[in-house]
Amino acid sequence: MKISKLPLLLLFCAAMPLHAQIRLPKLISDHMVLQRDQPLKVWGQASPKERIILQFDHKTYKATATGAGKWEIGLPAHAAGTGYTMVLKGKNEIRVTDIAFGDVWLCSGQSNMVINMERVKERFPADIASAHYPDIRNFFVPTLTELNGPAEDFPKGEWKTADPGNVLTFGAVAYFFAREIYEKHKVPIGIINSSVGGTPIEAWISGDGFRDFESIRKTIAQNKDTSYVNTLARVPNPVPQERTAADAGSAGHWESEAYQPKGWRSINIPGFWEDQGLKQLDGVVWYRKIIDLPQNWAGKAVKLYMGRIVDADEMYVNGQKVGNITYQYPPRRYQVPADLLKAGRNTFVIRVTNSSGKGGFVPDKPYFMTTGSDTIDLKGTWQYKVGAVFTSVRNAGGPRLVHQNQPTALYNAMIAPVLPLKIKGFLWYQGESNSDNPAPYNVLLPALINDWRAQWHDGRLPFFVAQLPNFQDIDFLPAESNWALLREAQNKALTLPNTAVAVTIDLGEWNDIHPLNKKEIGRRLALAARNMAYGEKEVIHSGPTLKAQHIENEKVVLTFDHVGDGIVASDDEPLRWFAIAGEDRKFFWADAEIVGKDGIALRSSQVPSPRYVRYAWQDNPLGVNFYNSAGLPASPFRTDSATGAPSH
Repeated sequence: MKISKLPLLLLFCAAMPLHAQIRLPKLISDHMVLQRDQPLKVWGQASPKERIILQFDHKTYKATATGAGKWEIGLPAHAAGTGYTMVLKGKNEIRVTDIAFGDVWLCSGQSNMVINMERVKERFPADIASAHYPDIRNFFVPTLTELNGPAEDFPKGEWKTADPGNVLTFGAVAYFFAREIYEKHKVPIGIINSSVGGTPIEAWISGDGFRDFESIRKTIAQNKDTSYVNTLARVPNPVPQERTAADAGSAGHWESEAYQPKGWRSINIPGFWEDQGLKQLDGVVWYRKIIDLPQNWAGKAVKLYMGRIVDADEMYVNGQKVGNITYQYPPRRYQVPADLLKAGRNTFVIRVTNSSGKGGFVPDKPYFMTTGSDTIDLKGTWQYKVGAVFTSVRNAGGPRLVHQNQPTALYNAMIAPVLPLKIKGFLWYQGESNSDNPAPYNVLLPALINDWRAQWHDGRLPFFVAQLPNFQDIDFLPAESNWALLREAQNKALTLPNTAVAVTIDLGEWNDIHPLNKKEIGRRLALAARNMAYGEKEVIHSGPTLKAQHIENEKVVLTFDHVGDGIVASDDEPLRWFAIAGEDRKFFWADAEIVGKDGIALRSSQVPSPRYVRYAWQDNPLGVNFYNSAGLPASPFRTDSATGAPSH
């Protein structure tokens, strides 16, 4: 019997490696933005020695792949424009369409750079509805780690153009930045957002960037030892012992309408249960409330806003689960189906799990439900019952290697693949994860800036930093502050050329590490870019910065740069959050008087011989009012360290 060779041929073709034809990196794809006015290159892979022809803008370019299958083709500098198509031919043919030339910004950091427009949609609905900007394009890099060296490409990713649907996935700071630049200069803007929540700066620096950090270089070398990494990877996470058992509420179906509550007590929402009589309770607490609804609510879809909950929650309405979130930071915004609510009594039950710190409902957040036209406030007295108590944490036997926190791990996987692409500059919003130990940030941030510029072979690429905002509890006496130290370290970026820090000390929220006013943060970063990257030197991009300090008997006189038409108190009240100290460095609040256009005089009856000054040196100096005429706030600062201004 004659056996057909066709099936064997098809099997052989199917088994051929994917690199046996032209392949492009994920960044070289439809809707991409290439940096205008600079020579560029297109790169990729093919079969060894394969000949590649590239047709672009009525010209033809050629290349031959190396023995390893790599190739690249140089393109001349190109002016800003849109609507270009690129065709590559080899053993296969690839068409890349809707290419734009404009300015490409690499945006990186941790969660506040990740936070997307969907998260802030209630605050900025008009900005989302009007997001018709086909020349603003976003490439979001998926979370990846690599300990063994730089990667060449991302496993997935695509360029998306800004419209009211796509923009929900754009990082909010990056989008508002891009829109400000686009509205002014009308050139395409490409955003490459490569950010991961909860990550330290060390993870974003390359191996080359740690030349002067011996201990970190030892960690990098150790992390390349597969046996070491695999051993730590097998260490289980510490788990509270009692979490392995079902809590009484789950076993008893406390969420059910048929459940008859017994032994429940009153508690307030919002509020943490530790502040309401439950001492140091880690565990599961159930909340319950009967809400009478009028007839016109029946059969309507309802949006339920339950603020923020620490840490995890499950939300039930009339016995049906309408949503859950497993960690504390996202806002709770749940949709109640139209057929679930009824006129009269409706049962709302929330199962809250917390394993450390205070558990419950974060104050000063929205707690209500709405049909769009009618609203019911959900704050006030609920009933609660404890479902489970976590009593101890099992010793897991040693440290566990968290890859995304390791030096170089995110640089290798999420920055290195961008290197062949020319860019306009960098935006950086990170620091929260380094605030527990802020001192090293003084050298780590300059190291990162110098490293990235070296990797792109351009020592003057603009680098703009979003300074940490006000956050956490308010101290009403002068205090020490790690967040203030971290902000001070961020200001050290200003010692390098073409850098700026966007001060956000007035944009934070005491109860949320993810403040929602990303629009103003993006605008302030754009002011820096307009001044320093786009040549608009008349644009004021900085708030007042300390120039000099003079001691005059019982008072201190400060002078400032970047005041515009003069220093102002934004609320016409006396300037707040200034403290002074003598040689003993014991700080007391000072009376502050604006002197002339650019000066402030400080005095305190408790400090007859002042020597040092601190301004807004707090985690959360709420209500700062020290601004310049352009409406930009002064950065927190101090003069009692080597980084302070000298006395004269």
